[in-house]
Amino acid sequence: MLTVSILLLTLPATAEDVSREQMKGLDEQIQEIKSDVLGIATELDQLEEKLLYPSDTQVSVFVSLAEGEAFRLDSVEVEIDGKPVARHLYSFRELEALRKGGVQRIHTGNIRTGGHAMEVTLLGTSEAGGDIRKTESFTIEKGIGPEIVEILLTHNDISLKEG
Repeated sequence: MLTVSILLLTLPATAEDVSREQMKGLDEQIQEIKSDVLGIATELDQLEEKLLYPSDTQVSVFVSLAEGEAFRLDSVEVEIDGKPVARHLYSFRELEALRKGGVQRIHTGNIRTGGHAMEVTLLGTSEAGGDIRKTESFTIEKGIGPEIVEILLTHNDISLKEG
């Protein structure tokens, strides 16, 4: 009788330990599955970009501010071959990131090899409070392989770097 009582008292503790171990094992399996799903999602994003923007036709356009610029950038518009491809209104946080040396990808698309007309318009406010509206036209040369274009903005100039 005493033996049966001792077994009955230790049985709930053993079952509790087993369920805790099972829960811990399930948590580890869930974390592994989450990690696998995130890895698959990353691979799918890369594959989608390769399919949508093959390297021989891909063009990516980035925007940056020249060092020390204090004007307030409100928006940037980009046209390639007369077609609007990007327009972005800047928040305070985005503007601060650009002022700290950040670079923003504003457009990724496909164009044929050869020369293409690009027009960039910036809208902003000068340090003195005056409105700034500047439009510049450029020609970009798309070669074989991906093309990277950086639009460098200052309060009175827009320049282009191709790479």
